[in-house]
Amino acid sequence: MKTLVRFALLLAALTVLHTFDGTAASTAPVPVPDTVTMVDLGATACIPCKMMAPIIEELAAEYRGKAAIIFIDVWQNPDEAKKFKVSMIPTQIFFDRTGNEIYRHSGFLDKKTIVTQLAQMGVAQPVAGSGK
Repeated sequence: MKTLVRFALLLAALTVLHTFDGTAASTAPVPVPDTVTMVDLGATACIPCKMMAPIIEELAAEYRGKAAIIFIDVWQNPDEAKKFKVSMIPTQIFFDRTGNEIYRHSGFLDKKTIVTQLAQMGVAQPVAGSGK
């Protein structure tokens, strides 16, 4: 039984790592059509990016179905850095539902500021605990 539980936990951890390993850009269009999209361009080895990783994971879960929250590792996907004209990481770019860039920020961005920006773009704030 312990082995089964350990395997399930390992599988869950690998799923989370795969979701945020920077490969999202290769499987889905960014920005996501007809959806408010926030893209965090960084790298899994950059210190401010590591600080943002749990925030991005939390927001992706909380805003599922309301907005797309996407992380792209530009060290693993250098063409994405060029595509989005990123010169510093992390960089966050917010796109409206029609794909127009609305706001761009370079450096660490806290959860409250991200939530505020999404609200200004018309995305309803999730109810506390709804994404868990």
